[in-house]
Amino acid sequence: MAYDNINLEKGLYTTGKSFSQALEELDPSENYKGTSLEGLDAYERQLKRFDIKVSGAESDTISKFFSTTSSAALFPEYITRSVNQGVANNNKIEKIVATTTQIDGLDYRSISTDEKSIANSMLMVPEGTMMSEFTITAKGKLTKLSKFGRMITASYEAIKFQKLDLFTITLKKIGESISGSEFNRAISVIADNENLRIFNSQNTDVTYEELVKLWSEFSPYQMTSLIVSREDMAKLLIMPEFRDSTAGLDFHGTGNLITPFGAEIFCSDNITEGTFIALDKNYALERVQAGGIVTEYDKLIDRQIERATISNIVGFSPIYDDAAILYTNSNV
Repeated sequence: MAYDNINLEKGLYTTGKSFSQALEELDPSENYKGTSLEGLDAYERQLKRFDIKVSGAESDTISKFFSTTSSAALFPEYITRSVNQGVANNNKIEKIVATTTQIDGLDYRSISTDEKSIANSMLMVPEGTMMSEFTITAKGKLTKLSKFGRMITASYEAIKFQKLDLFTITLKKIGESISGSEFNRAISVIADNENLRIFNSQNTDVTYEELVKLWSEFSPYQMTSLIVSREDMAKLLIMPEFRDSTAGLDFHGTGNLITPFGAEIFCSDNITEGTFIALDKNYALERVQAGGIVTEYDKLIDRQIERATISNIVGFSPIYDDAAILYTNSNV
């Protein structure tokens, strides 16, 4: 089936797959190798079919999506993709989770292992003796999932003549906000873990020497990430050790602050001054996601944009308790 003969309708949003996945099944991209449409996915070919330009100086207005009934079905996917761009721009969450588990429902129970048995299982096994056990069990409680999202309150009449390029920026900001809220939720889950290790400092302010002590506490894990308050981030920036050539060049070039021993540093509004969380991103936290970014496609297609929601359902679960440490100093 050629891309310009596909019947676009609401049912493509109810297949149990994403709209893009449903389109790809109807119009596989591999069929376009060696043609002028190579490099476009199925959704982008539909934008070309209806001559809808979503970016650049020549971008169309929102009303272009609603020039036909078929093209209107593309609008919710445009919303979703724009929001996902904002999520990708603010991808701190990907820097602190070991894995993302996709689930179909709202109930999820992660697995649990005995960290001491992990250490013992690495011991040499003498000839004729049994290997130590490595026990994996289901956790005793479900992973709590939360909905993060925003509601569009502008009416179609108010925005139909706005350029898509500008509207995309607004949607990207929504995506960044959702991602930031998820990041803060992840930090709260780590901090609320009753088995979280505590590093108590007697100093009134964080020092480089104590950061080194904290780093040494992580064995057999590695300290890959630090999550700090904005006040403590400012204190770290003026430390002489953070102003060496390598760390300084990376911060000035990318905006990412790296410690002299390799851990990346992030700010969180859920961290108070005088405390921060250090973790090994490879083992500390699991992200659980029920689908992806969801838009109210029926409202959007029918131009009932006012009070249409954009949301994501996500939860977090600690994997190995010893892969994260809470630092506190005497100011707290």
